[in-house]
Amino acid sequence: MHDSRPQPAAILPLGDAIVILLITVAGFASHGEGTAFLRMFTTFIPLCVGWGLSAGMLGLYRTESRADLRRLWKPAAAALLGVPLATWLRGAWLGAPILPLFVLVLLAVTAVSMTAWRGVLAVLSRVQAGHG
Repeated sequence: MHDSRPQPAAILPLGDAIVILLITVAGFASHGEGTAFLRMFTTFIPLCVGWGLSAGMLGLYRTESRADLRRLWKPAAAALLGVPLATWLRGAWLGAPILPLFVLVLLAVTAVSMTAWRGVLAVLSRVQAGHG
């Protein structure tokens, strides 16, 4: 029988995409636009691009980084690099100005959410490997 669980290398980008989707949905819901599914792509896709580029540059997709609690500063650093790019891409896509408050809120939410997700994954990976 074939094991359909994601392989370890796929867990990182898949989990990141799920977190970005949750951030996007929560953001739209907080503005009463929870049913604007197609418009959500204007935030989801640029945030995936910005995050993916910065996370890749910082080595966050290396499998060995999964269980390393010393690297938990990197998701916040990736957000600091990736969110401004994402908001610029979003502004260009929509032909709209980039509001500084939006950049700051998205930066904070992304940094906290990604650090939390990567922290939970690191702890679970360490427990599974028997490192406590």
